[in-house]
Amino acid sequence: MALSNLTSKAVELYDEWIKDADPRVEGWLLMSSPFPTTFIIGTYIYFVTSLGPKLMESRKPFELRKIMAFYNFSVVALSLYLTYEFLRSGWATGYSFRCDIIDYSRSPKALRMVRTCWLYYFSKFIELLDTIFFVLRKKKSQVTFLHVFHHSIMPWTWWFGVKFAAGGLGTFHALLNCIVHVIMYTYYGLCSLGPAYHKYLWWKKYMTTIQLVQFIMITGHIGQIYIMDDCPYQYPIFMFIIWLYGCLFLVLFLHFWYCAYTKGQRLPKMARNGISKDQ
Repeated sequence: MALSNLTSKAVELYDEWIKDADPRVEGWLLMSSPFPTTFIIGTYIYFVTSLGPKLMESRKPFELRKIMAFYNFSVVALSLYLTYEFLRSGWATGYSFRCDIIDYSRSPKALRMVRTCWLYYFSKFIELLDTIFFVLRKKKSQVTFLHVFHHSIMPWTWWFGVKFAAGGLGTFHALLNCIVHVIMYTYYGLCSLGPAYHKYLWWKKYMTTIQLVQFIMITGHIGQIYIMDDCPYQYPIFMFIIWLYGCLFLVLFLHFWYCAYTKGQRLPKMARNGISKDQ
């Protein structure tokens, strides 16, 4: 009886909470509830940490060079497109980089931002292939906590972002992330083409630095809300979550930097090159 009452109360709270969702995304793929996203992420975690390694235990690693080259450069193209769309839907066409609130209207620019946010959210599922390729190639050392946590938390938190807050200052970190992905996946794409292209990768040593700068900029930008007077941003809780996210990953990447450069514990192949495929 107690469990039944608790379940009923949870359903009532969910129904009340979901009333505030953005009606513009009603009927969009994966937007009906957070459960499909949660199921996909749960399946991903189970596969890359348990099922996948067991299936590959007695098998030879797959040779995926051509597939990975296509995948990496496809992510570059998608990230370039998303960067352009984020800029055109706000960040280069009117946003102040300070207290930018969410535009819930159905104006062309507001709807463009909503579509861009949804595509960014969906791109996080595409990027789960990073880890699946690691598993299929038996690169166990690269399936780190940092990598799996990042790839899991992004689509899950972004479901809420698209459902309730598609636009405004909460999308700055997505714009930065797309720019960083252009650089990173270009590097990974060139790597996947083979040794003949490695001479063009002299800039690999700057990759972790770029990631650290990204998280410093995210934390600094979102932290403005705590010193601005009367910023009417509609979902302050999302600002706290983004700030917490930026701080957390800044600490995790600083730890990676310390292990890779100061202590010399460069266990994963990517870490030996001074980079991490966790972004």
